Amino acid sequence: MLKMNRRRLLAAALAGTGAQAAWPVVARDERIVIGQSAPLTGPVAGAFKGVLAGEKMAFDQVNRKGGINGRPVDLVLLDDAYDTRRTVDNVNTLIERDKVVALTGLGSTAGVGAALPILLEKKVPLVGVYTGAPILRARHHPYFFTTQASFKDEVFYSVRNLVTLRSTRIGVVYQNNEFGKLMLPVVEQAIKEQGATLVGAAPIAIDGSDAVAAAQALAAKQPQAVLLIAVGPSVVGYVKANRSYLGVPIYTISTAIGALPALGDDARGVAITQVVPYPWRQTTPLAREFAQECEIARQPIAYDTYGGYLLARFLLDALRRCGKSVSSEALVRAIEGRQSWDYGGINLSFSPTNHHGTSFVETTIVGPRMSFMR
Repeated sequence: MLKMNRRRLLAAALAGTGAQAAWPVVARDERIVIGQSAPLTGPVAGAFKGVLAGEKMAFDQVNRKGGINGRPVDLVLLDDAYDTRRTVDNVNTLIERDKVVALTGLGSTAGVGAALPILLEKKVPLVGVYTGAPILRARHHPYFFTTQASFKDEVFYSVRNLVTLRSTRIGVVYQNNEFGKLMLPVVEQAIKEQGATLVGAAPIAIDGSDAVAAAQALAAKQPQAVLLIAVGPSVVGYVKANRSYLGVPIYTISTAIGALPALGDDARGVAITQVVPYPWRQTTPLAREFAQECEIARQPIAYDTYGGYLLARFLLDALRRCGKSVSSEALVRAIEGRQSWDYGGINLSFSPTNHHGTSFVETTIVGPRMSFMR
């Protein structure tokens, strides 16, 4: 059984550049194959429905219009149930069986950390993930690209806002898994550097079953605000418990977005950092196309759906820039060779030494009927 502790995750994320494996072959059968491992089932499956729907819209759109340089693009999606071992198995299967040109949209911090050494050995790029864990970006990895700000960027942005509002006594609720435990020191650093005070920190189970206990523990510390680092059902459980036992503002990061619909009116007032542009302001070509695709797919316009759509569109644009010879090597060079990529109104910038394209963050407040106020 694969055991992922912090040391192994760090080693994976900081893997060197010495692998000598040959580049994977050009996409087979004239079809360009992209692979993804994501939690279609398991404790956080609901949080990924939006991004997966957005990705599908982008792939459907490009194939409806003739594919990439006349070649259809297939997305092979495998379920990992948010389990690190299954993520590793899926990544190996996608590379060895499906001969993917690239991977995209992996969803867990531990899963990405475990996959990075495989990418290094096989020389297959991973373009875009749904985790912003800073540890995964600690050192340059030649086949790993991100298209969204890191969780560190989000946390520092939230803490700065709280300090500006004179809410300097901050409590923290963090998910009791690898993701949350790795983020806790980042939160502590942000609070210290911004001159605020961490009055208490409470872990919360991924299913939210101990949300009341977490809220009660923090209530005794009398924070002025709570910073919530969680995803999936734990978000729902804690927000409700916070209303009952604390009644102080909640600031959370973009991982919580998929859980908000389950909260209904209880989500009102939650402050959440966003790492993709505001999707309802259709002032860019990508935003207008996204709105049109939402109509075709009968999907509501939403932040998470837009995030999935933008990631897929970026990858598809990079594949197009490979020309007729689409390969893993050509894709890496196409991304590194262009310093300005439109990402729905924000700019992504990459180079051979910089694979993390943006630090864009803004805060929104959840309003009535799941509206977002900037």
